[in-house]
Amino acid sequence: MKTQAAELETVQQAMKQTKDKRMHERYQAVSLFLQGYTYAQITKIVGRNEKTVGEYVRAYRKNGLEGLVRRASPGAPHKLTPEQEKELIKTVVHSLPVDVGFTARHNWTLALIVSFVEQKWQKKYTLRGMSRLLSSLGLSYSKATYTLAQGDAVKQAAFREETFPALKKD
Repeated sequence: MKTQAAELETVQQAMKQTKDKRMHERYQAVSLFLQGYTYAQITKIVGRNEKTVGEYVRAYRKNGLEGLVRRASPGAPHKLTPEQEKELIKTVVHSLPVDVGFTARHNWTLALIVSFVEQKWQKKYTLRGMSRLLSSLGLSYSKATYTLAQGDAVKQAAFREETFPALKKD
């Protein structure tokens, strides 16, 4: 078992080596605790509440420096079941909005997908939430872009190189 001085040295060494601001804060809180500061004093120094400081100290006591390492937050649970997610993927990839009762004929939009999910499974999503869900399901959303089918390449190059730069200067 390490002495308190050895523990303090280990924590301070870790604090000096980290480039992560949040890890530095955790190491600092534990370092101050090992030096005899109270939770109330530590909260004023590191700018966290006593509950948070206590969690840092408990995590350190239980698992050492490894206990202070930040873990990925699991986030909120999905609103749709795995089966519903599979059906959503199948619908968006293999069907058009008109095929499932929408007036839009050609393209799925985030708003249409949100409406589809709400009608089909009574689950509400924001546009940003739906974008994140689609991303987690391996789908990507992109806005439709339009190109001229019969564009004159020479005229387009002249516009890009001569006309447009002249317009930007004004």
